[in-house]
Amino acid sequence: MVQAVSADGEFYKMLTSPEAQEILSFGESPSESFEVLENAWYQRIVHHIDDQLTNSTSLSETLAIKQELLNVGIAALHTFLQSNVTGPPLDRDLSEVVSSAAFHKAQPGQLLGFRKKLIRSLTVDGEAAYALTPHVELFCLAKAILTHEKIVKDDTGARWQRLRLNFWHQRMLSDVAPTLQKDIYDDLNIVGPIILSSDTDHEADTKTKFLLERAAIHTYHGFDVKAREDLDQATKLTGLEYVLTGRLGKRTKFQQNELSQLVVLARSAQRVETTRQVGSNGHTNVTTKYKESEEAGTGSIPQNLDLNDDTLLESIAFSKDPSQEEPGITEDIPQSLAALDPANQPVIQPLDSIILLSLASSITNTSPQHGLTREETLPYATRVLEGGRTNWQIYTQALLVRSRIEGYRSRTVERGVLQLQALVDQVIAETASSDNTSNSTVVADSGANTAPSTFLPRPKPSDSASVTERLQYIHQLASPTRWVLEAELAARWVSLGGLRTALEIYERLEMWSETALCWAAVEREDKARRIVRRQLYQSENALSGSHSTSLEEDVDEYLGEEKEPLPIDAPRLFCILGDLEKSPVFYERAWTVSGDRYARAQRSLGKHYLINQDLPKADVAYSKSLKINPQNQSTWFALGCVRLELRDWKGAVEAFSRAVQIEEGDAETWSNLAAALLRLPAEQAVDEESTEHLEDVDDKQKVDPQKHAREAFVALKRAAALKRESYRIWQNLLNVSATLSPPPYADIIIAQERLIELRGTVEGEGCIDIEVLEGLLAHVIASAPPRSFARPEHAIETSPAEQQRKRFGLEHMFIDLVQKHVTPLITHSRRLWQLVAKLSLHLNRPSSALEAYEKAWRATQSRPRWESGAESAEDSNGETSEQAWGSVVDATIELVDAYESLGEKERTEGLAAATGELVCKDWKFKSRSAIRGVMGKAKERWGDSTDWEKLKEHLASLRTT
Repeated sequence: MVQAVSADGEFYKMLTSPEAQEILSFGESPSESFEVLENAWYQRIVHHIDDQLTNSTSLSETLAIKQELLNVGIAALHTFLQSNVTGPPLDRDLSEVVSSAAFHKAQPGQLLGFRKKLIRSLTVDGEAAYALTPHVELFCLAKAILTHEKIVKDDTGARWQRLRLNFWHQRMLSDVAPTLQKDIYDDLNIVGPIILSSDTDHEADTKTKFLLERAAIHTYHGFDVKAREDLDQATKLTGLEYVLTGRLGKRTKFQQNELSQLVVLARSAQRVETTRQVGSNGHTNVTTKYKESEEAGTGSIPQNLDLNDDTLLESIAFSKDPSQEEPGITEDIPQSLAALDPANQPVIQPLDSIILLSLASSITNTSPQHGLTREETLPYATRVLEGGRTNWQIYTQALLVRSRIEGYRSRTVERGVLQLQALVDQVIAETASSDNTSNSTVVADSGANTAPSTFLPRPKPSDSASVTERLQYIHQLASPTRWVLEAELAARWVSLGGLRTALEIYERLEMWSETALCWAAVEREDKARRIVRRQLYQSENALSGSHSTSLEEDVDEYLGEEKEPLPIDAPRLFCILGDLEKSPVFYERAWTVSGDRYARAQRSLGKHYLINQDLPKADVAYSKSLKINPQNQSTWFALGCVRLELRDWKGAVEAFSRAVQIEEGDAETWSNLAAALLRLPAEQAVDEESTEHLEDVDDKQKVDPQKHAREAFVALKRAAALKRESYRIWQNLLNVSATLSPPPYADIIIAQERLIELRGTVEGEGCIDIEVLEGLLAHVIASAPPRSFARPEHAIETSPAEQQRKRFGLEHMFIDLVQKHVTPLITHSRRLWQLVAKLSLHLNRPSSALEAYEKAWRATQSRPRWESGAESAEDSNGETSEQAWGSVVDATIELVDAYESLGEKERTEGLAAATGELVCKDWKFKSRSAIRGVMGKAKERWGDSTDWEKLKEHLASLRTT
């Protein structure tokens, strides 16, 4: 395992050592020109490493050379991070690192061009690095060494260092580069099992650091579930105990009553110190002492700005009386945490602090704009900030996380943006060395030694932290570079309406893409278009000398020829121009300029073709994009939607399947996958004649005609679980469930109940699937015999387990659905009242059954125009007046039959149960009244119809009984 290169963090000594200078000199000639060296600098370093390792005469010499090279590479990387991420400022001129006569003779303009070439060389898959990256030669030196195959071969530590460098390279680019992502995860898959193996002797801290780095990688690439798994594993290794819970307290200055406030209770594991002493008797005495975690770091931390709000307190004032807490609130909290005072918690170890901050980042990454998510995230950052003095860089990261969260609340937005500004100033001041000006541009030996201005007074060297402390956990924290932090500040100003301030930052950083997008966001597409074209095209006024160098005064449209060479971020600029012009020509140009590697260009083309309904071309464009970046979930989803429109069901299933493999928590993708599966042709069953030669019966029956429907059912269940508020998903789940054989009855009931909850107030009984309920009722009646609710004289008490089984059985679920959810919604549906009546009969409730038949009859009578409507008239149910008349007659006859069969039964429910009282002792009178009422209304219109005669016959039969 590669250890730290320099215990005191002075990597400059390593870079200027004879070993390092031998690598950087690579046998150049004193008379060699700068132009020759400039074009071959990186390749010469690689070849020099090859020669050194190839010409070694022994294994020990080879290992020694590899270790020296690794030390130089790690020192170069850490010096780069010190100068761009953490600080403090470099106190020496880094031009001495590249000790070459040709470089020393070069003019500042030549050095600037050299660095631009190095920055261009970092472009991967069309994704460019920041155009003004300071000290880029250090990163390229580290990359030449740490990515060399002979260095990392059979060396887990060296491969881990390559993994770290590639991840920093990934984060330096404008977007995720698929090639780098693949390299990173390939190394993760090799290093992970070795580091985390129980057979290795790696310490728990080493394993924890690797898990935190892997979680940061997962979070950056959007794999939040994997990140959470690694954080949980790291928590077990460190022994950290934490819980997000509520404690009574006051949040505002004028609050009278204490309310439950979110808080993270956390405690690091007690450190075990073991002492072994040999006693006079020859035995070894082992003494074990447990110590609470102590404060980490030098005691210096960045400044934490006060809130200074007229309503909110600086921090939550928690209750001092634990007895006031609600009785059940601490039941699931470990005793060691429940006893903590939320306002005075012990200091936690640095790695534990990183775990809490990583948890906050993973939560925010899932749904960053959701208010509840922000409320859930803030306590994690607060716990790190209020937990005592900690590592400088960890505290800086905690302030950054808090400022991001507070930027969305009116009471805290001011502190949030000022804290972010203070952090930006701190990073700029701490990373700006003597050869760089405060505007973060690449300046070569300009001689400027002007200290950057800051929002807060700069800390004294004695109040700052050492290089070692700042870089100690830099790979686990994955802190942003200074230009990324400034761009985040600019984006915050845009969200607050500070467009001018944001533009000043973007223009100073020369982030022209962000500048154009900023103008486009305020509907100034003309300005955005001019900014982009200025980077890509020559001015028509260039020859006349009237070209304006001021962005404000520039009115040129830049309609000349393309610049040569194009800027390093030309593919992105062409795509932005395509968005502004709504022209696919610029997307195609972006694709060509990137060497057919810029996935976004094809994504934009696919979107353009999809909007214009050119679906075959959209399919091709999305497929090309996915060939470059197969880990983009949104592109797989878009491709699946295109293939659904093209009726390419198999292709759609493949696309949506890949999408859910990448992002398992997207309900819409699961729903669309189910839609595609349902449209696949069913597998054909094999006839018996063609399977006579098969000896195994299972081989004959292995074809399932409902295979795709069952897979769609599983997909819809997952979609419904993820998006419970979508009634369309529940409706589809209900429909698919009803087609399966045998049907999943419990899932059908759950789906119908959820549909009623979502759409009952809007659609009423229209959200009830009558056919499905009728099938459920038939199954319940067939599978369970009728039961009596009258208690027998010698009834035996059932066990609690039996009562629980009855309570949650399918029959009870269906009864609960009908009685509590369906019945209150019924208004005009005769079939639903019939279903209620049949269920009541099954439950031996004749009174309820007869009441339901009466309501079914009244619901049928309430339909308009049945007694005198026009012959061709139709009601809202699509029935003609003649059909409505027939329905009324059928309902009347059904009611009369119900009176006859149920009227003389004894009541089995209510207070009259088991008293001998009849359900309806005057059932004959009610039957005659019902028939006469219908005949009286319909005599004029339907007196000569066949149904009229049926009513007369039933009325006559009642008179004779």
